[in-house]
Amino acid sequence: MTQTLPVLYSFRRCPYAIRARLALAHAGLACELREINLRNKPQALLDASPKGTVPVLEDGRVIEQSLDVMLHALRANDPDGWLAPTSGSLQDMLALIERNDGFFKHALDRCKYPERYTAEEVNHAQADALTWLAELDDQLEATGYLFGQNPSLADMALRPFVRQYARIDESQWNEQPWPHLQAWLQRWIDSALFAEVMETYPGWVPGTRGPVFAAGGVGSD
Repeated sequence: MTQTLPVLYSFRRCPYAIRARLALAHAGLACELREINLRNKPQALLDASPKGTVPVLEDGRVIEQSLDVMLHALRANDPDGWLAPTSGSLQDMLALIERNDGFFKHALDRCKYPERYTAEEVNHAQADALTWLAELDDQLEATGYLFGQNPSLADMALRPFVRQYARIDESQWNEQPWPHLQAWLQRWIDSALFAEVMETYPGWVPGTRGPVFAAGGVGSD
């Protein structure tokens, strides 16, 4: 009898979906990946989660938030201790992630899509983004990671958003005085884990089975 895998609705470039896939891949929590078109959302996704955003993980229950997917995967298997940093606590990490998802994401959207906002809003957002990224660079200076000597939940939850900012203007990113932040991001981009989670899959066709994702488990960096 074929075992039914959890189902992950995902979109390759979405930073929320990326961080969910990071935790699933690292934990080796195999699932059926359904790559969706955000402009033509399948009914199966909407039935599972009427909000219609990704990621959504169906694993006996519906998990609709990316951070909850990460915690679900890592509580099942956390081989490198992402939930147990060598400095700080899980609550400290969750507080930083909350600020990223609020303060920085608000600024990031305005930096990435300036045509949708007033010049004043964009200028304010750019200043906020620079402040946030400089703070991260300072936090990374001592050990190269946000909470101690090793990668943690916070590193993996924030990196997709910092990458999105860096891709807005890569030449400008490279000129910024953030050596620790730039090295932290590049180390992840060069890792096997990044390659695993950013593999390209065809769009899911309703009524078919998507590819198996995260079957093996991939190390940190």
